[in-house]
Amino acid sequence: MLNRESYFREVPWSWRHFVSLMLIVLVLVPYFVEYHLKNYVNENFQNELYSGTFIGLVMAFIFLISLYFVAIRPLQLTWVDVGVRSFPKGYWRSIIGWTLAVILLSIIIVIIMDLLIHVGTENSKTESLQSQLNIVTFLIGFISAAIVSPIYEEIFYRGFVYRFLRYKYGIPAGLIISSTIFMIVHIPTYNTLPINLVTGLVFAWTYEKTGSIWPGVIIHGTFNGIAIVLTAISS
Repeated sequence: MLNRESYFREVPWSWRHFVSLMLIVLVLVPYFVEYHLKNYVNENFQNELYSGTFIGLVMAFIFLISLYFVAIRPLQLTWVDVGVRSFPKGYWRSIIGWTLAVILLSIIIVIIMDLLIHVGTENSKTESLQSQLNIVTFLIGFISAAIVSPIYEEIFYRGFVYRFLRYKYGIPAGLIISSTIFMIVHIPTYNTLPINLVTGLVFAWTYEKTGSIWPGVIIHGTFNGIAIVLTAISS
């Protein structure tokens, strides 16, 4: 196993790699995929859940392919360099603790938001799942939210973005900036943005402590999976 300190001590990427990928993620993907392609898919599927899942898969493919051809292959790196590596077995206790903490913090945030600005957790995705709930739609929603999204988001936002920003600006700034970017990309689901920020901080911290994206993937997937189950139960 690679030493965590030496793993974070240097990064192989330059600002050119970072800016190129941010351009893809923050400009090209929102414009061409989340706007134009999504409108086209919505018109053909006539189903928000199916079209949303398809767009999610397209985004996962673009994120990972872009990362590979911009920041991994040209530098003769491997996926290990973006955190796809094992973590200490002793960290499982922390994974459980952070999972419970994320759930508790999210409940507190939801309560505060409801009291202050009367905003709940419902959005087009949850409403679509609830209105068309069956075993197929549940599995589609669960696999997308609890497996696909956690894997590609942790590889990109923690394995690449956090590692780069940590090297440039230090741990605190790396945590805050990478989590803020993670929050911004979840627009327009505005009612979940505070939760996205907090969970982004937790996922980045677990990456910081282990040098592996898998603890974040596990916490992220568990949290999203529970949200899908609760959404289905409350329908």
